[in-house]
Order: sequence, then C-alpha cells, then structure tokens
Amino acid sequence: MLCVLGSASVAAPAAARWQVRDDEGRLISLAAPPQRIVSLSPGATAMLFAAGGGARVVGTPDFSVEPAAAGSIARIGDSHGFDLERILALHPDVVVAWTGAFSAAQLLPFERAGLPVYRHRVVRLDDLPVALRRLGALLDTATVADPAADGLRARIDALRARYQRANKPRLLLQVWDRPVYTLGGEQLISDAIEACGYRNLYGELRDAAPAVSLESIAARDPDAIVALSADERSAHDWLEQWRAFPRLNAVRQGRLYAFVDARLSRLGPEAVTATEALCAQLAVDEPHAK
Repeated sequence: MLCVLGSASVAAPAAARWQVRDDEGRLISLAAPPQRIVSLSPGATAMLFAAGGGARVVGTPDFSVEPAAAGSIARIGDSHGFDLERILALHPDVVVAWTGAFSAAQLLPFERAGLPVYRHRVVRLDDLPVALRRLGALLDTATVADPAADGLRARIDALRARYQRANKPRLLLQVWDRPVYTLGGEQLISDAIEACGYRNLYGELRDAAPAVSLESIAARDPDAIVALSADERSAHDWLEQWRAFPRLNAVRQGRLYAFVDARLSRLGPEAVTATEALCAQLAVDEPHAK
C-alpha cells in the first residue's frame, strides 16, 4: 500500500512506503514523510521553511540565512565541500539538493551512503510555486505549502501583468567589472528582469556567467545597466566606469542602477520580494513614470 501524493493524512502501517516525485520527476521512496532533513543549498532551506518543514531541517549549508531561524541549524559545509561524516551523524531521512549546483557525480557519494536524495530545481520564477507544492507533498504539509505556493503564484502573475509591454528595453546584467561578466538566460535573475518588462541583453547565452567584451556591449547598446554586486560601493564603482562610454544609450539616458539584494540569487521564496523591489527601482526613471 502506498501513501500517494495529495492523499489525506492518515496513520499508515509501518511497512507502507511514502513515495513522491522530485523536481526532476524521480521517484523518491521513504518509510514515511521525512522528519529529519539535510538541505544542501540556502534556497532549498528557505523553501523547506516556506513549505512548513523548517523544524525538520537538521543540517544546512554555511550561507543559509533565510529565514532568520535557519541561522540556528547545524552547518554541514557548502557547495565547495560538504562534511559527509557530519551529515551521516545527523541521521537524515532525506537530503534535498538543488540541481543547479550539483552534478549527478557530486550527489553519488550521498546515494552510495544510503541517503535518499530529493532533487530540488528552481531556474525560473514559475518554478518557485511548483517546487513549493512538491516539497509540501514530500513533507505531508500541503495545508501550509499550497497556500504559500498560491501566494507566490499570484505575486508573480501580478508583476508580469503590471510591467508587461510589447517592446522590452534591453538590459545588461553586470556581475563583475574587469572583465565584464554578465548572466545568461538560464538564470532566475534573467527571468526576474523579464517579469519587470526588460530583456536580458545576453539572454540567448546558456553559460551561467559569461565574460563579454566592451565591443560586444557597445554593439548591442543596452538601454539600461544593472550592477548586481555583493555591496553598494562595488556596484556604484562599476556604474561610474560606464560613464566613460557616453555614447551608450543606457549612459545617455541615465539608466544605470545598483541593485544589492542577495535574496535574488538565493532562489528561495524571497526571490519574489527581491524581484518586486527590482521592478519598482527600474520603473522609477522610465518616461511613463515621470
């Protein structure tokens, strides 16, 4: 007998299996809804909390700070190296791994150690509510996860409805200055600016963070530039450097923006809040807003 997704929460015999599909469609079989979870990414940690399973997370990466309660959870390393022995000592029922950071080979040691691995995948804004529902199914917390997913879905739809336009200005996303690094189209941040009514200047690129030449940028002539940095000073320094190129449309129009909000890159529910803030910032200087 199986405990099927979406079924009523009923005490099941010990021999029953709890089966769910992860974000990659893989079937995960457990004895029961997991009570001890190790997360391998800050975004997955935040999503587990939003799905109603925060109290079950017993291990999380070094940079998990969302929500604030995640700060009290045992640290198990980061994507550069996890402490497998420490993870095993936590006796998790399941490991939740964000597939954007790990290859199948990197997850193999966990599986060889007998740990079920739930693959969590968020690439677009639309993935957030879908992934949240699936985590609710994994945890048997649909009464928490589904309303939270509905709320995210409504906010994402509202952003797109508010900022939708036929001709989207081209925007350069800058994440480093020398050389200039940008973001390709397979990043959630790229999707975020699309929701704000803009088009990623290098959206056709599939590399996560490709280096681009000044000649290429000049040829594409962005309508706006957003400096995405870890701190305000660096972001403003990068933008000042663009003033040496007054022929760029973004410089002529004064459409140079510093945006420092790590929530946009953590891939948790707060990425929607950060997107709302980014959209509002971009809209301030637009002609229709004056």
